[in-house]
Formats: sequence, C-alpha cells, structure tokens
Amino acid sequence: MPSTLVFLLALAAFLGLSACWGRYFGGRAPGPFRSRACQGRAWKRAFPHAGKAQIRRFLAMFTESFGLRPDQRLQFAPDDRILAVYRARYPSTQVPDALELETLATQAERLYGVDLEDLWHDRLTLGELFAVCGQPRAEG
Repeated sequence: MPSTLVFLLALAAFLGLSACWGRYFGGRAPGPFRSRACQGRAWKRAFPHAGKAQIRRFLAMFTESFGLRPDQRLQFAPDDRILAVYRARYPSTQVPDALELETLATQAERLYGVDLEDLWHDRLTLGELFAVCGQPRAEG
C-alpha cells in the first residue's frame, strides 16, 4: 500500500475515533453542574426585568464558548463563578484547554460589545457578566 493511502486511512480512523470520543464524553456540563435542576428561577430572581429569551441567549453564548450542549445552559446560576466552571472542566493544570475563556471573551465582545479583559477578576460570576452585557448588539 502506498504510504499516502496508509496515512489517509490512519487520519480517517483518528478523526472517526475523535468524533466518537467527543460525542460520548464531550459537551457535558462539568460534574458539580451536571445534575442541577433548572436555574431559570434563580436568574429571574436575580434579574427580574430580564426576559427569558435574553437570559437564554446569554447562557447560550456561555455554553457555546465552553463547548457544552445548548440544553445545559440553564444548569448554570447567576452566582456561578466563570473560573469555577473552567476549573471543574479542567481540574488538572497539565491538561490543555480548548480556549474556552478566550472564546467567551471574543463572543462577549462580538455579541454585546463587552471587553471581558476589562471586567475580569478571578471571582467574576455569570450574573456579573450578564449585568454588564445587557442587550445584544443589533445585527447589521
């Protein structure tokens, strides 16, 4: 067999296994957040004037940035620290991350015009970020 064909077959096998691995193990909320009930009430209590769609849109940005499934967005509460979610996902500093925090910063800037770097502190909560994000930018 030509070496190019062997390489392509090995690459296809690797990509197939990676996709299966990611589908089975990836996309789930980190342990402490996984078994939570819906946190929608906590969000409405913390932000009574915010609409459900506004809250869900913000949480969709967060879960997408962290590579989590959309149906898990309401498992996160306003008082959850962003870094705590990150640390739950990557408890070991030896494991490389998937640039979740950088993606979140990019999305916050793109969707809401918010510079996460200006706001950042280690105890920053989702609620604090939501309060600053307000309404999404108009498309255009």
